[in-house]
Amino acid sequence: MAKLFLGLDSSTQSLSAVVIDLDTRKVIYEKSLNFDKALPQYKTVNGVLPNRDQLVKHSSPLLWADALDLLFAQMKKDKVALGKIIAISGSGQQHGTVYLNETTTETLLNLNPKKSLVENITGILARKTSPIWMDSSTTNECAEIRKKLGGIKFTASRTGSDTFERFSGPQIRKFYKTDPRSYEKTTSIALVSSFLASLLAGKIAPIDHGDGAGMNLMDIRRKIWNLDALKATAPSLSKKLPPLAEPGKVIGKVSAYFVTKYGLNPEALATAWTGDNPASVVGLGLTKPGMVAISLGTSDTFIGTMQKCVTDEEGEGHVFGSPAGDYMTLICFKNGSLAREKVREQYGLKDWNAFGKLVSSTPPGNNGAVMLPWFESEIVPRVNKPGVRRFNLDEKDAAANCRAIFEAQILAMRLHSQWMQVVPDCIYATGGAASNKELLQVMADVMNCSVLRIEVAKSAALGAALQAVHGWSIETGKPLKWEKITAGFTAPLAGSEIKPDKKAAKVYDKMIETYLNCESEALEVV
Repeated sequence: MAKLFLGLDSSTQSLSAVVIDLDTRKVIYEKSLNFDKALPQYKTVNGVLPNRDQLVKHSSPLLWADALDLLFAQMKKDKVALGKIIAISGSGQQHGTVYLNETTTETLLNLNPKKSLVENITGILARKTSPIWMDSSTTNECAEIRKKLGGIKFTASRTGSDTFERFSGPQIRKFYKTDPRSYEKTTSIALVSSFLASLLAGKIAPIDHGDGAGMNLMDIRRKIWNLDALKATAPSLSKKLPPLAEPGKVIGKVSAYFVTKYGLNPEALATAWTGDNPASVVGLGLTKPGMVAISLGTSDTFIGTMQKCVTDEEGEGHVFGSPAGDYMTLICFKNGSLAREKVREQYGLKDWNAFGKLVSSTPPGNNGAVMLPWFESEIVPRVNKPGVRRFNLDEKDAAANCRAIFEAQILAMRLHSQWMQVVPDCIYATGGAASNKELLQVMADVMNCSVLRIEVAKSAALGAALQAVHGWSIETGKPLKWEKITAGFTAPLAGSEIKPDKKAAKVYDKMIETYLNCESEALEVV
């Protein structure tokens, strides 16, 4: 009998499913459901409810529940062998909070398969909408919590991150301040991930260490709720939070609702879900300390793995628990692909091949020319006033500017990841710009390690399916090592390795100081 595992991922705009066959090491089913298109009655735009206040970004928990019903119905229609699925895990967009009332436990225990999930759970919400990761309306709350915890350094050292507007703790504090009555009626606070896990398990699910770390509420080293952070956030919060759990921990069998309605295996195990970023870590195969992935998208994201927990004193990077048991870090650089595209457009280059040829025509180190490509406000380093800064760089020199943006982006990653105290063994490059060989060569040279391309369309959903395997293997008393779990699912593209040029690497070892000086000078002016 085939060993099938289901991974689900509830992102900002869609719900995705990946089914894997552990024996054949193959993904046998993939499906995504776009919220706006599939559920227009919720009137979301890109998965978000419109609001007059541009800082406020909410969505509806009922939308996510409705999508879960629709996706299972689609899998049944597509003749997925739901009866052969052994375990289910999932991931959700990080930081979003769901507020539940005292009727939740009984409602989840008695879900009626003759009704939709939405009809079953409408009465359990203490708050109709959920603030999500895009919400940036809690600047005051961040400052209040940060001050009580002793500043940026101490907040990050305790919780893994400085307080950020999108994080759950500041959002909970704002809810308590603005609607204390509804906060009082809230008996359980879930994340997007644990909310959906609760629907699948038919009981209030725990919050895992990966997603719990994205709340500014969890002690990042001890992996328990931090009492000082709870007190700084809202009263009686410890009573309203579910317990914390290891990623992928089995919490019971799936709810009879899904068994009766969709033919799911009644013995299938429901596990704790995690955040989409931690799930992507294992979905990309980053299961050993020192492994790094760089996602080259609209924003560029540096994802690293650590055995020992080290936090960023500057509060720019984030540390979360990894499904693989250690720690992961995430550093987000806002000026990614859009910045690269603006340089290409500025010099009238019709495609990336033309761009690459100009980069190749210039020497590593760019003869000392440096660009700080802050076309938009930047997250790392913190730059509120956008604007491109050039040092020893003629704006009329197209080739030098093309190389300058590539070098700047990778030098910034090297510089701002040093706090991790981890030297990468190799780097997995993913995202749209990972097809640009010239960019990957700069990456290999600056980081002085090999770069391999990896293409995983739904890394979070795949990571969730692999997490289901891990949870199942522990529950059955035959725990599998992560390298064995991911084997065959996360291999880099054959022939994609780009090795560093040793002479170029030495140039960049010296240039990192130049780049740091340029950045420091620019930040002083800002």
